[in-house]
Amino acid sequence: MIEAKIQTVPGFSWFGKNIGIKDQTLDFGGILSDVPCQAAGVFTRNTMPGAPVVVGREHLRDGVLQAVIVNSKNANVATQQHGIDDSKRICRMVAETCGIAPELVLPSSTGVIGRRLPMDVITRGCATLRQDFGKSLQHAESFARAIMTTDTRPKWVSARVGGATIFAVAKGAGMIEPNMATMLSYFMSDAQIPANLLQEMLARVVNQSFNRISIDSDTSTSDTVVMLCNGLAGPVDLKEFEATLLEMAIHLAKEIARDGEGATKLIELAVSGAQSADQALLTAKSVINSPLVKTAIYGADPNWGRFVMAIGKVFQYTVDIADLKIFFAAGGKRLGIDAGILDRDEVPLDEISALLKNSEMRIEIVLGDGPFSERVWGCDLTEGYVKENAYYTT
Repeated sequence: MIEAKIQTVPGFSWFGKNIGIKDQTLDFGGILSDVPCQAAGVFTRNTMPGAPVVVGREHLRDGVLQAVIVNSKNANVATQQHGIDDSKRICRMVAETCGIAPELVLPSSTGVIGRRLPMDVITRGCATLRQDFGKSLQHAESFARAIMTTDTRPKWVSARVGGATIFAVAKGAGMIEPNMATMLSYFMSDAQIPANLLQEMLARVVNQSFNRISIDSDTSTSDTVVMLCNGLAGPVDLKEFEATLLEMAIHLAKEIARDGEGATKLIELAVSGAQSADQALLTAKSVINSPLVKTAIYGADPNWGRFVMAIGKVFQYTVDIADLKIFFAAGGKRLGIDAGILDRDEVPLDEISALLKNSEMRIEIVLGDGPFSERVWGCDLTEGYVKENAYYTT
């Protein structure tokens, strides 16, 4: 069973501190294993990835890592070769301080795009790293807080599988519609799992969790999911481990959607009755990404026409309006709309509006009688999102 709490993992240390990248909040954090770890990673498919993503892919090539170093408030994106050189330099500084090889360090950066990292500030911050790392719950919490940008709260989850522990943290609140990854998320375990199996497992888990969320339909340049297993607890049941990992990833994905910039509501959207898995997923993403749908949910406006529009702009597939049904559920109540109700002018608009006022809801779209379904998560779109992003760099 997963728990939304911090759990230390044998053989791992963490730190989080402020080094003055932008303000006085925590902005620099790291993970360190006592021994090299079997590792896996999934990164953004954005064609303009940040320098840390480029370096991270390179360092993960052999499936072994021992440390992660993260700065927030600056994404180190669109910084060309200078940014790559800066990321590699940070890895060297961490490696020298911790007594490991630079290739065992995975760098991550998150924040404003298009600015060089303040390397003088980061260099000073790296000078005391060996004494910054610690194995306590407080150290793990500080790391989770140090990777935040516009998040309103840290996100973590833990679980046990056999004799092994898994602990994961994530950040993300904006620029979120992942494609093969998510914002920043780090999983740590003392399970013993070969890197090749870990990579396959993580890719499947990411595709069913982080790849199923949306806040604003924008795929970040920095998205990274990493799994480190130091093996100290020995082998585990791989099926049980993957099932637990998926449950943890879905929990974090939902927390990211719930904490979307300016968001007030968490939406779970299910699409069923599709003729193919592709149709189900494309339809679900079209609806959950639609600004008109998201603003209607924010205002509790029972405007089902916006759902019809979003379904209809999936150009690859045609849905007969006579087969379409949309159900709204919250607080133990479920109401539906279909073409037959419209013909009879029996649409329960006031009741649907009342459901949409809940802070958490489930919406199901039935396209027909096909055997395929998909599930995604998202949030509403509010004035708060506009205010957060209209003045983000100032």
